[in-house]
Amino acid sequence: MMPTPVDLLIEARWIIPVEPDDTTLEHHAIAVERGKIVAILPLADARARYMAAKTVSLPEHVLIPGLVNLHCHAAMTLMRGLADDLPLMRWLQEAIWPTEARHASHAFVRDGSLLAGAEMLRGGITTCNDMYFFPEAAAEAFDRLGLRAVLGITLLEFPSQYAADADDYLRKGLATHDAWRDHPLIRFTLAPHAPYTVSNTSFERIGALADELELPIHIHLHETAGEIADSLRDFGQRPITRLESLGILGPNLIGVHAVHLTPEDIERLAVHQCAIAHCPTSNMKLASGAAPITRLLDHGLAVGLGSDGAASNNRLDLFREMHQASLLAKLSTGDASALPARQTLRMATLNGARALGLDKEIGSLLPGKAADICAIRINDPDELPCFDPVSHVVYVLGRHAVSDVWVGGLQRMERGKLLQITNTELLGIARLWQNRFRQ
Repeated sequence: MMPTPVDLLIEARWIIPVEPDDTTLEHHAIAVERGKIVAILPLADARARYMAAKTVSLPEHVLIPGLVNLHCHAAMTLMRGLADDLPLMRWLQEAIWPTEARHASHAFVRDGSLLAGAEMLRGGITTCNDMYFFPEAAAEAFDRLGLRAVLGITLLEFPSQYAADADDYLRKGLATHDAWRDHPLIRFTLAPHAPYTVSNTSFERIGALADELELPIHIHLHETAGEIADSLRDFGQRPITRLESLGILGPNLIGVHAVHLTPEDIERLAVHQCAIAHCPTSNMKLASGAAPITRLLDHGLAVGLGSDGAASNNRLDLFREMHQASLLAKLSTGDASALPARQTLRMATLNGARALGLDKEIGSLLPGKAADICAIRINDPDELPCFDPVSHVVYVLGRHAVSDVWVGGLQRMERGKLLQITNTELLGIARLWQNRFRQ
């Protein structure tokens, strides 16, 4: 029997497919054709069955699905470290919003998204869910890098450098959606910023558009205790209750942070099958609190992991988010078995894909799915011995160990080097905007 030709064969020491759960494959290979996984099988069988145009041998590596960053503000990478050690509202009102008022532009977002996208790819992130202004500029950047991205059609009630009012935000965002709707790697969400920055009228429009366009809704939700107190004062309802009354809660809702939740809030989210983007590092750094992640998972919600922006994190690093999420869950519940490594890895991959409605396409390594793959090297004495590669991914390794990344079967990083952009260009971008901020 003649071997079947395929585009790519990736051979590895271990493969963690995420589906089926509790599966780790040793000395297996992934066969890829036209951007899709066609088979995962033992090395000897793979070599006999397939004739690959390119074979990549990774004998000291573990392969995992590409990580899904369920919440970020990519362009804010240009403000990394600009205003640290401040609570959320002071951070926004005294530092972030004034800086954006002076500098936000198409060029700002394009350059910041290039810097962010490169950082994410280096760290094994192959999909990001972004919320920011000038989404057309972010699309240009992510398209150039070959990163899979879901871009927010952002809405606020107050003016910015991007738009004058709620109507203008929607008009411009929807135009970008129409211009990029056929791109294989670019998708969209409707992204009302938060309950405290969006009116009831705008939420009703968002709900109607979400149904019409079949788009997810991406929103900050219950991030701080102050947000909830203000909602009770202004609307007589907690934000989640208000959104339910407006018809916004549903399986297409991605609530970001969800830190301050009562049992009734959790029941509402569960009844409507909402998804949650958990951002543990940002929540700790801004002293927002610890989200009740184990209770959300117990109620069947799709809980993924997000980095938030580099201005409040200061890294777009899902290895760190996995580590922090697991440890924070154990600390906040007093249960050392809370959020074990396999569940945490699932949050960073398949759960994030499910929240975005992309779980039939990405989030696990299965035949028929897109070949979004992250290869992680385990050969440093400081990281050995390795008894369980899943535990190692969450508790031992960092993004520095990522060596190779594929998105849709196309290699985006090889042996630690990005293939679409140079460090020289990225350094130039960072220095240019740092100098502009100083002026």
